[in-house]
Amino acid sequence: MSIKNDRRNFIKLGCAGASILITWPLFQSCANANSNEEPLKLNPDFKPDLDIELTATEREIGLFDGEKTKCWSFKSELIKGEPGSLQQTPDSYLGPTIKVRKGQKIRIRFKNELQEESIVHWHGMHVPEEYDGHPTDVISNGETYVYEYEVMNRAGTYWYHPHPHGRTGPQVYNGLAGMLLVTDKKEDNLGLPTGEFDRSVVIQDRSIDNNNQLVYLDGGRMDRMNGFLGDEIFVNGRPEQELSLKAGCNYRLRVLNGSNSRIYKLAWDNGEPLTVIGVDGSILEQSKEMPYLMLAPAERIDIWLDLKNKKQGDEIELKSLAFESGMMGGMMNGGMMNADNTRLPLGSEYSLFKIKMNGSGSNDFLLPEKLVAYNSLDPNTAINKNNPREFNFFMQRMQWTINGRTWEARGVAEEETVKLNTTEIWQFSNKGGNMMGGNGMMGDGGMMDGGGGMMGRGSEDGGMGNMMQMPHPVHIHQVQFNVLERDTSEMDPSVWESIKDGFIDEGWQDTVLLMPGMEIKVIMHFSDFKGLFLYHCHNLEHEDMGMMRNFKIT
Repeated sequence: MSIKNDRRNFIKLGCAGASILITWPLFQSCANANSNEEPLKLNPDFKPDLDIELTATEREIGLFDGEKTKCWSFKSELIKGEPGSLQQTPDSYLGPTIKVRKGQKIRIRFKNELQEESIVHWHGMHVPEEYDGHPTDVISNGETYVYEYEVMNRAGTYWYHPHPHGRTGPQVYNGLAGMLLVTDKKEDNLGLPTGEFDRSVVIQDRSIDNNNQLVYLDGGRMDRMNGFLGDEIFVNGRPEQELSLKAGCNYRLRVLNGSNSRIYKLAWDNGEPLTVIGVDGSILEQSKEMPYLMLAPAERIDIWLDLKNKKQGDEIELKSLAFESGMMGGMMNGGMMNADNTRLPLGSEYSLFKIKMNGSGSNDFLLPEKLVAYNSLDPNTAINKNNPREFNFFMQRMQWTINGRTWEARGVAEEETVKLNTTEIWQFSNKGGNMMGGNGMMGDGGMMDGGGGMMGRGSEDGGMGNMMQMPHPVHIHQVQFNVLERDTSEMDPSVWESIKDGFIDEGWQDTVLLMPGMEIKVIMHFSDFKGLFLYHCHNLEHEDMGMMRNFKIT
């Protein structure tokens, strides 16, 4: 085996068009027959509290009656550490839940048994460059990559998934993902639900054919431009949409939107508010009651669930309510450009899962009036407080871009270079762009131009304008940020009206939903580690098409 802890100077990933053809699990004989394997060269000075072997492999699982479903999955082995640090998700394609504490040193030996390259990203974690899971660090079948780092994050709900450029979408869709939960002393002091009363809930959409096999991007290039949308909801890696809980108890539900591109508008079916106690990378200062909550791909939310007044046999249901997603979302994900009428259109209403009180009991967990002060950053400390860096997410010449640029393995523009130990404000915009470029039918002055043509929005950039805008969940690696403001003045009023009460801008976050016409300012501090990190759209199909860039901390 080979260990790759140093970056490759260049990785050839092939043309973007080739990745439309999805390679599914081959279940071929794998490369473990190499009799000349070298022993792992672990850092002798790194003394891990937790040592795990995590292997990406092909498997078959019985999700339905009849033929088993072929998928990819993370299998794991606990080499050193507390037994509760590694919790399997039974009868599921999802990887194990990894539980760590702030200050712990962890070693993860990632082995690749797939018939293609892969690497693992620890989503939301503050780690050195070589342990972030950059696409240029991919390893091949039979190779191992060793991660060794100290947990520096606050208590929160994180997760992990592959990050090879051009193949993140299919690898996550095929099953490669898992939860990573961080605790610390401040959280301990709150007395929040633990053990069986602390539940992780991973929501994903999938499509299954008549042979019980996963189907991905069956709509071709247009499907890929939109982002994958499945026709049924899976919870915790299984199609059964039901949680069995105890009446009379309080619970903490850690909800992850693990879907490739689907956005959810979470709400209880009985009209009760959602009680939110945490977001991505932090617990909130105090709980927040909301009529519904918008949850984009990769975002996490911690919900306090009070079942004290429920009785055995009662049921409640978490739904995704209807909302307006914007012109392109409406037309292409559920309207005239969507030929597959069996799908759950983006923005439609449907059930996510039911909670059944199949037993009763009691516990002593109470919702604290005050939670954890998260000490947000002061905008006055930002070195660019009067001139934020601007990043516009839009389509140009049939490509999803950031400031008109697409993915470069090592490329960094001037506005993507920042300095260590500084605080900055970044501004994300979703204001449209030029779909085709040039003159003619869809170019400047053409039938569909953005400068006043048939489908334009009045943009000086030309192109199909507002029609080609879509929601973009923006994720920044290595840092957690605070949301400073959302400018919705250029949004379609009907879109904003349908979602305006569903955003949480408190706490520490690493992913933020940027709707068409919206502009968002976030503030972050660059500390501890220099190097090359990523920021990108977490619609995985957009990311795979190149809506991903590097930023460099110098």
